[in-house]
Amino acid sequence: MTEKTDAPHPFVGLWVTADGHIRQELLPNGRYDEARGSRRSAYTGSYTVTGDHIDYVDDTGFTATGDVRDGVLYHEHLVLYRERPTA
Repeated sequence: MTEKTDAPHPFVGLWVTADGHIRQELLPNGRYDEARGSRRSAYTGSYTVTGDHIDYVDDTGFTATGDVRDGVLYHEHLVLYRERPTA
């Protein structure tokens, strides 16, 4: 018997650039919210995951892609790292 799980996808959560300037949150509902510097929600939209590949469509219709390799998100020209909650 297979159990149904509602656990979020492993990519869900906050990803940030090394300098912290860009923060992209992948939400469990298939939406994302990207902040840049002090500008909250600079970009918002939806995303889909296929394997290690992410396809983004922002709310204006702009599209982008990303790939997660070795725990690092390569999103177009950006390199984002998983931000882990502090205890």
